[in-house]
Amino acid sequence: MRVEDKKRSLTVAPFKCAWGEEFRFVEAGRGCIAFEASAQNDVTLVFREQPGSQHYHYKMDSSRHYAVILGSHRNKRLKIEVDGRTVVDEAGVGLCRSSSFQSYWISIYDGLISIGQGRHPNNNVLFQWLDPDPNRNVQYVGLSSWDKHVGYRNISVLPSAPQNSIHWSQIEYAYAERHGEGGHAKNEESKDGCEQRVIADFLESWDFSDAMFVVGSERKVVPAHKIVLAASGEFDFISMSGTAIELPSFSYPVLHSLLEYIYTGSTQIAEWQLDSLLELSLQFKVKPLVKRCEEMLDCFTKMDNDLSVSSRKLEVSSSGSKAHQVDYFPFKAPVSVQKIKQFLASGEHSDINIFVSGQGFVAKAHKLVLSLWSMPFAKMFTNGMKESSAPNVFFEDASAEAFSLLLQFMYSGELKVDNRYITPALVQLLLLSDQFGITVLQFECCKRIMEFLSEDTVCSVLQAVSSIPSCKLLEEMCKQNFATHFDYCTTACTDFVLLDEATFKDILQQGDMTVTSEEKVLDAILTWCMEACETFYWSSVDKLLSTSTPEQLFGERLTAINTLLPFVRFPLMPPSLLQRMEKSNLAKHIQLFRQLVAEAIEFSNAGAWMMMTNKCERFLHRRSSYRELQYISDGDNNGVIYYAGTSFGKHQWINPVLAKNITVTASSPNSRYTDPKALVSKNYQGTCFAGPRDEDGKKCSWWMVDIGQDHQLMCNYYTVRQDGSTAFMRSWVLQGSMDGENWTSLIVNEDERAICQPGQFASWPITGLAALLPFRFFRLALTGPTTSNTWNLCICFLELYGYFR
Repeated sequence: MRVEDKKRSLTVAPFKCAWGEEFRFVEAGRGCIAFEASAQNDVTLVFREQPGSQHYHYKMDSSRHYAVILGSHRNKRLKIEVDGRTVVDEAGVGLCRSSSFQSYWISIYDGLISIGQGRHPNNNVLFQWLDPDPNRNVQYVGLSSWDKHVGYRNISVLPSAPQNSIHWSQIEYAYAERHGEGGHAKNEESKDGCEQRVIADFLESWDFSDAMFVVGSERKVVPAHKIVLAASGEFDFISMSGTAIELPSFSYPVLHSLLEYIYTGSTQIAEWQLDSLLELSLQFKVKPLVKRCEEMLDCFTKMDNDLSVSSRKLEVSSSGSKAHQVDYFPFKAPVSVQKIKQFLASGEHSDINIFVSGQGFVAKAHKLVLSLWSMPFAKMFTNGMKESSAPNVFFEDASAEAFSLLLQFMYSGELKVDNRYITPALVQLLLLSDQFGITVLQFECCKRIMEFLSEDTVCSVLQAVSSIPSCKLLEEMCKQNFATHFDYCTTACTDFVLLDEATFKDILQQGDMTVTSEEKVLDAILTWCMEACETFYWSSVDKLLSTSTPEQLFGERLTAINTLLPFVRFPLMPPSLLQRMEKSNLAKHIQLFRQLVAEAIEFSNAGAWMMMTNKCERFLHRRSSYRELQYISDGDNNGVIYYAGTSFGKHQWINPVLAKNITVTASSPNSRYTDPKALVSKNYQGTCFAGPRDEDGKKCSWWMVDIGQDHQLMCNYYTVRQDGSTAFMRSWVLQGSMDGENWTSLIVNEDERAICQPGQFASWPITGLAALLPFRFFRLALTGPTTSNTWNLCICFLELYGYFR
């Protein structure tokens, strides 16, 4: 968002706050503000649902808000406050400067607060914190202060990258921090012993060497590596004497300069030896070095300098293209990345064969390449054990596909997977990158997984990342995703029973856990405790207990029942259901179950008084729970569209389109007979249709309903009414979407003949897993012509039912 020039620079007085429409996120709950600030302490930004006044101060704010304070406690702390309560208080000396402006950025995305320094958002992250109960409505940013003036300038409000977006620039920054400005690795290892190395570390090293030069009259032996040499020029390994290249007419300093240039991208050479370096680089066709030497010699010739007697050192650096050569990639110009990739494909110059037990041969690889990326690999090949000299190495507990992806990344620096899906191989690749300490690959795997995480893949991902300490952000995102799709994740399949107790408990404790009923929570807990391969309802478990003991049924997880049952909010269940549970085998055999049910019955009998006095979470409605809007009969007043007409229960019904509570659009332009208001009115319309249009070369007609940014519906029933025409629909689909672009089919009707009269109502249930997915947008679309052989979708009424929030 463009900020007006007058807001590009401002000074905020002590205990004041600057607000404005230009400091507003485009999307509530998601945005980023980048700015420069100059202050002695307390650079303070406040994020609220509505703007405050000039005299606003966050310490006196009783409404929901976030406050981020850079340089609190006299420029010694970084603080984050939520609704006036401190949730982060970290040491951060020198965050503010009064002598000059510092660049900062703060991003909020669905409760993930990211804070960084620098002009570019998502670079140089100082701190991240994920709100377990995110405020998704904050939209206005206030620029505030404490007891000193704060100067702000170059303020920009930008869209926020998703909380799942991890950019390569972050990794490059971290890499530069570890390796210094020059990009050469420091000698010390990282704390976890997984420091990535660079090819310069192996200059004239005997580790993994498979070639050598014998140079000069003194016949000095210099080790090298075929894969590096072959990727930089043309070295005749076939005609070598054994494994040696004889260079009797060249001195060691000249050979050293050639190898240093190949391994590091730069070298130094005495002026009088420049001709010899050119001759040697021509012999091995190291073209970038040939070009640089010729350019330098040409320059000296024009200057009429005599090089034959000068011992001055010359700096020779690579000027080659750095395409595909990012900072974290261990090979630099003049080494050809394309040739390195070809060596993996061909197996040329390989010295190790990779096998995965039970799956066979994977690839011919090079110990040097693997050791550059991974210290565990390097130690494996140099520890004196059998792997050090064996031509074959076998790996357990991995898939051949994942290991192949790992090798492709090591040889190219690119992760080559389908961007649209989270495959089992990608999850296994994340585990491999953690096992072998390849941090940049781990970040890229996390980025891809979080970008395409869905309720279908969350269980398998969560099962994998819960064992990786460095993936806590991804783990928390998975738990949130599971909690917000709890019904689906515990019904679509039973992969969730493979989660460990701590992880499953964390999900049950999520503040935004979304369920259609507390019975679903109880069913999931019992299924998890049984480690069942299918979902069990509590009533089914109750029957099993008539012939089995709890020890037989739950085995080692019996003790977990007492830990997990308190997360079921029994007081929210219907009294009739509680009475059934009171007489059940579960109550007979499990003491805590009996106590919780008895407590809930007492609560039900006590009524509203106990609800007001008891603050225990078990007695409170979940903030994110759904309201059931149940289909009773055609044309009833129980659906979500009628409910929207009452502003969701706040007043008498008025047309929800006129009230701007929902939005209705058609495939054809609005007209007298294509009227969004008519589709959701309670009045019969003789003529009401959505006309055809072409989409992706196909004819289609549809009505679409948007129930609003803050609302979702798990649709399990819908009703339509034919208008006064005889153009009856026969083939159509009802679809749901969260963004209005990517659609999921909820129910497909083919040659459906239920509607056969003008003005007729018809309703259909939506069953299966589709009924457990929440959506904001719903679209009823023809997939074939009507009985009159037209593509006009002639309905004058639509209603949707299910679980709404």
